Amino acid sequence: MTTSININQLAEELHSLRDCIRWGVSAFNAAELSFVQGMPSAPDEAVYLCLAALHLPPDFSENYFDCRLTLVERKAVLAYYQQRIEQKKPAAYITHEAWFAGLSFYVDERVLIPRSPFAELIQQQFSPWVLEEEVHNILELCTGSGCIAIACAHAFENAHVVASDISAEALAVAEINRRNHGLEDRLELVQSDLFEHVPNRQYDLIVSNPPYISEPEMAELSDELKAEPALGLVAGEQGLDVVIPMLQRAREFLSDHGVLIIEVGYSWPVLEAALPNVPFVWLDFEFGGDGVFMLTAEQLDAHQDDFDAL
Repeated sequence: MTTSININQLAEELHSLRDCIRWGVSAFNAAELSFVQGMPSAPDEAVYLCLAALHLPPDFSENYFDCRLTLVERKAVLAYYQQRIEQKKPAAYITHEAWFAGLSFYVDERVLIPRSPFAELIQQQFSPWVLEEEVHNILELCTGSGCIAIACAHAFENAHVVASDISAEALAVAEINRRNHGLEDRLELVQSDLFEHVPNRQYDLIVSNPPYISEPEMAELSDELKAEPALGLVAGEQGLDVVIPMLQRAREFLSDHGVLIIEVGYSWPVLEAALPNVPFVWLDFEFGGDGVFMLTAEQLDAHQDDFDAL
């Protein structure tokens, strides 16, 4: 049952920043909200939304949590909480901000909320799989908000990055982020159905976090996840309708020393079953996450017939 919030009444009863956070945690738990889009728990999300509503930084000292808020401030916090509880609206869509690889990104309902384990790989410059000095051209497919492409541009300062997406709406968000990060000269945005309109050159690194949720699985997702664009989530009956075409054409665009790295999440067993002879290298993550594989150009060459047979 969805809880209804009387902002005016509650604003009179709560006083400090800590009061608002404590109430938010209880209300989030009572509403059985889902926390899978960046925030790990009700307390983390209550603090985040409270501070955001008050225009305070995420690392604002807890020493000030007992400070009394004005009535206007309390109502602002409760208005954010109301959207989160009554609409099951993801926190990032309320604040229009998400963090990825230590960078801030604008997000709204036109794109998925950044949360990929790719962040860890990028911050490590994909070591030991690539050498920084050999990365001159990077391609990201299914870029969405542009977070992976932009993080790659920060990690590889001498590389040119191309980011493509089939959605014009997603690319509009990516353009906001490209401008916010001052990457107009180094990041090229292209509307394309996978490789269709991508500039025809050899890329040293091709990365993607494509749609990989199956249609049956989509029906079981939480309300929060269903608030995200289905185009960025669903990939057919088995979740492979996007990754298979990627594998079929990736070698055309990959340099001889390049690598292909794709996230397929929990669809990885289905992918392995479909391509039992392909030696996928499944990457490990210190901070959690799985379902990300790597293939070299040589491996793509060796198994092109397997990809084409699907």
